[in-house]
Amino acid sequence: MTGLEVGFPGQDAPVLDGIDLRIERGEFVTVVGASGSGKTTLLRAIHGLLPAAAGHVQAGGETVKGPSRSRGFVFQADCLLPWRTVLDNVAYPLELRGVSQKERRDAARELLELTGLAAAADKFPRQISGGMRQRANLARALVGDPEILLMDEPFAALDAQTREVLQAELLSIWDRRQKTVVFVTHQLDEAVYLADRVVVLAANPGRVRKVVPIDLPRPRTLDIKYTSEFAATVNVLWQLIKDDVVHHAEEEKE
Repeated sequence: MTGLEVGFPGQDAPVLDGIDLRIERGEFVTVVGASGSGKTTLLRAIHGLLPAAAGHVQAGGETVKGPSRSRGFVFQADCLLPWRTVLDNVAYPLELRGVSQKERRDAARELLELTGLAAAADKFPRQISGGMRQRANLARALVGDPEILLMDEPFAALDAQTREVLQAELLSIWDRRQKTVVFVTHQLDEAVYLADRVVVLAANPGRVRKVVPIDLPRPRTLDIKYTSEFAATVNVLWQLIKDDVVHHAEEEKE
């Protein structure tokens, strides 16, 4: 992304302004920032759901002009179709492409195995837990084998224990599939635990405040969250966001 500016019709100030960011193939990048810093807008611009008012986004050497099969999107809400089984929900993107029933179901079953949902294949969304629905949501995004996975706070609505389990499972899947992941979160410990680098956005308009490399060793287990190095890194992110919030609060008083 070079000189990226994104705004909305009828809005004078851009939501994002002057975003310069390079994400390497296979890298896991998390994005944090105060409310209003444009985290979700950034994801949607990368996916091609929102056009750039200035600058450009490139993915795989091509300029992003709209959504593409090479980029999968995982929303906060699971958005599963309630009248379809888990298997058929996961297979749905391939059905839209015209893939044969056997081929798309075989691909979906492979993803259900990968995400620990094989036993739930024939259940309907109402019959499984929130954590299982988000696993299905992730499997559906992966079934088309995208190069880039964009994730917008996918674990935010889950309880703390389920969220940590899914964080660990996501890292395991990422390690095996080697996708490029851009993951938006409000949870700073989640950002540090998952990432190779954390992008901290400042608000009004959204821009890159700092990119923080995460030097914690991989593979990571949840035990790393209890180390002093982990706590110190979370604190660095907190200070950056807090300083930005305080700065804008003082500007509004003036």
